[in-house]
Amino acid sequence: MTSLLTPETPVESTPARTPQAAPPAVERFRPQARRRLVRADVLGFLAWVSPVAAVALWLSDGGASGFSSFAGTMTALGIVAGLIGMDMVLLMLLLAARIPFIDNTIGHDRALEIHKTLGKPTLYLLLAHGLFIAIGYGAAEGLDPISESVSLWVDVPDMWLAFVSMALFIAVVVTSLVAVRRRFPYEFWYAIHLLTYAAVTTAIPHQFSVGGLFAEGTWQRWYWLAFCIATGAALLLYRVYQPLAATFRHQLTVSRVVRVSPDVFSIEMTGRHLERLAGSGGRFFFWRFLAPGFWWQPHPFSLSAEPVGPTSKGRGKLRITVRNLGDGSARLAHVKPGTKVAIEGPYGMFSTAARSRNNVVLIGAGIGITPLRSLLESTPFEPGQATILLRGHDESELFLGQEIMALCQARGATLFHLTGPRSTGISPWLPQSASEAGFTLSSYAPGIADADVYVCGPAPWAASVIRDVQAAGVPAEQLHYERFDW
Repeated sequence: MTSLLTPETPVESTPARTPQAAPPAVERFRPQARRRLVRADVLGFLAWVSPVAAVALWLSDGGASGFSSFAGTMTALGIVAGLIGMDMVLLMLLLAARIPFIDNTIGHDRALEIHKTLGKPTLYLLLAHGLFIAIGYGAAEGLDPISESVSLWVDVPDMWLAFVSMALFIAVVVTSLVAVRRRFPYEFWYAIHLLTYAAVTTAIPHQFSVGGLFAEGTWQRWYWLAFCIATGAALLLYRVYQPLAATFRHQLTVSRVVRVSPDVFSIEMTGRHLERLAGSGGRFFFWRFLAPGFWWQPHPFSLSAEPVGPTSKGRGKLRITVRNLGDGSARLAHVKPGTKVAIEGPYGMFSTAARSRNNVVLIGAGIGITPLRSLLESTPFEPGQATILLRGHDESELFLGQEIMALCQARGATLFHLTGPRSTGISPWLPQSASEAGFTLSSYAPGIADADVYVCGPAPWAASVIRDVQAAGVPAEQLHYERFDW
């Protein structure tokens, strides 16, 4: 069943808010989108230049002379593979460091996607590094690669650390493969990934101590020192210091847990300086509930409502809404009031920062509706410029639906409730009744090609929506979908 609620629906009771001094939305968002594209180009350029610079500096310091013999060529190829591989490892760490410039340019989801894509090529380069070095050194000394590897382990200081580093890198990449990763809980995978830092740490010493590759006074020595120090500083700043600072600054405490439906509940919290989190609607945070049995597990949840300013007691309020999708999230329903909460974020581009058009279309299903509720509350638009489509098997699955209806009436947005059994047609994300009536995505949002489209919901459902959005002529830069991944 499809139900439509527009600003003219009789239940409307609050007039639309129309900011008088706000500039036109097109003028506000298109410059922002252009700046974001420029930043993305800069990031892409730096990513390509980085390994090229590493190899170029090595060549400028006499590396090209190694290609004069078979042994020298194998050794030189091993060095080149190692330089590019190590450069890519550091780039992967920067992508996972949650650096605001990266996060605000391509989004947390896209950054992790690139991070994962680089994993296997990086491992292959590091394996090639070890193999070519063993062949090259062995050829120079009349030894086979295996004997040469044993000799390097035993006789060369710090070289054993390189072998340990390689083993750690293999462990990280293997556990990252989707087929293997699904066999383990998230906590195991997360612990294994922490070995990446150990792998990098054990790889660095032999880079500077073996041979004259990074001899003092060479440009490449300074390049690698600067790159390693900058990467380590970024990780410490954005993965350690800033989360700790945010936790102490906001002093979040659980105030109550409210049941929304049999398997959905909201966790309400109070805290200080929550006005600094205003405008984060749609973005997500990592939450740690500091109680026995909870503190060790981070949970990626977005806000389901904009933070409320401080009361007379000096503490504001915020809320997340959680669905029971596993043991970890189910146990959160039993978090007790008074529990302290550690916070990291906000992260991601599922927010106003991604806007490029004055019109906006929000499409959500299941628990994916809750980030749309906070985004609807915070993102700017004029009456008539927003369309919201909520999908559920029935009205009980349109979580926070009454709150969203009230926001739509207050702000002049058009709201559709799409309920009923799923369609068996070409748009399985729609209800069967809509498909039988000949409705398509454009039926609900005729001007969607000139709108920013936000999609949030279960992955297979969202993939179906995204296909229809793209078929409706929406360019990639106007389509916003994030999995709020870890």
